[in-house]
Amino acid sequence: MPAESTNTAVQFAATYAALTAAHEVGDYIVQRDADAKIKGHPSPAGAAACLRHVASYTATQAATLYALDRQLRLGLDWRRAALGLALSAATHYAADRCNGHWPDSTPDAPLLVRAAHKVGKGGWLAGDHRAGALLDQAWHKGWILAAAAITAGHRTPA
Repeated sequence: MPAESTNTAVQFAATYAALTAAHEVGDYIVQRDADAKIKGHPSPAGAAACLRHVASYTATQAATLYALDRQLRLGLDWRRAALGLALSAATHYAADRCNGHWPDSTPDAPLLVRAAHKVGKGGWLAGDHRAGALLDQAWHKGWILAAAAITAGHRTPA
């Protein structure tokens, strides 16, 4: 395997591990309890709580990625990292606005909730109180994978 490919693979693996670990910290330790309680409420207060959570979540991921890059000298490109973090933040916000709505099968449910019901997850969401949280976490981890793939790679010439 060429050195360039090996370096990209190392960057990807390290970035995915860092973003995933930071996700757990940002989602469960850093998040304020008050924000967690209302971030899915369809109101300006709910949207603001979700934005505060996503801001602290993204800051946690960014700080972790920065520390990892400095410690391991991965040579991550800050522009690619910013794009990966933006993807993680935007998709995190979309899922977290669904908080408390996962069993809702009405047309007023958030878009991701309606999509989950449309692809056949409605029975699970209605029958298992853990289903919404599990779908939420699967969504986050899938997008973290995409964010790591965007972040990893060669420095672009200045």
